[in-house]
Amino acid sequence: MGDRSTASLLIAVALAGYGVYVATDVFAMLLGEPAPLLLFGFVLQLVSAFAAAVGVWRGQAWAAGAAVLLGVSIALTWLILGLVAYLHALLIAVLAIVVALVLAAYLRRQHGPRLA
Repeated sequence: MGDRSTASLLIAVALAGYGVYVATDVFAMLLGEPAPLLLFGFVLQLVSAFAAAVGVWRGQAWAAGAAVLLGVSIALTWLILGLVAYLHALLIAVLAIVVALVLAAYLRRQHGPRLA
């Protein structure tokens, strides 16, 4: 596992917190009749947020990929939601991708390339 920085621990906690937040949305959606594509987007966010949190917590190199998947799933979900308020959804989607790429770059720099 090695030496974990405070920033990595805070990132892991934030990712897990976001996963819990999305889980509440998923459970609320299951009480009604959600659109399947929208439900898929939120479930993908939930799984990728927890995967990224575990990866960051354990110092795994694949955590950066999970963070990018989280950003892409947030962007796509907001674009699906944004059929009514398109500009707002587009802003959130672009912001999610930018934050995910910055986080992935930080995680790759933090953990460096691993050979095996």
